Amino acid sequence: MHAPVPTDILLHRQSRTLEVRFDDGKTFVLPWEYLRVFSPSAEVRGRRGADRILVLGKQDVVITEVRPIGRYAVKLLFDDGHRTGLYDWDYLYWLGTHQEPNWQDHLRRVAASAKG
Repeated sequence: MHAPVPTDILLHRQSRTLEVRFDDGKTFVLPWEYLRVFSPSAEVRGRRGADRILVLGKQDVVITEVRPIGRYAVKLLFDDGHRTGLYDWDYLYWLGTHQEPNWQDHLRRVAASAKG
């Protein structure tokens, strides 16, 4: 059995989402803000869990370009200058399957940071 691989990656500018369709039949619609705050880059330091740096103020971020990297990843370029971090297929799939708990954790951390 192989890990799921994208069959289509579609950038939707009006809804500000990236749609990723995988060969196992799953499709994920990932908001740009979610992709930015969960970037796999060193700036965010880690893909998962409590070691992740809280990234704030990305509600209006725009993905300006999606660059394929071989047959294993894409690089997302954002209008805030963020250009590091490769979104490999396993990570995109993880972001899709864990979107709700990831986002709820992010919102909880944002609220906690506002309280000081």
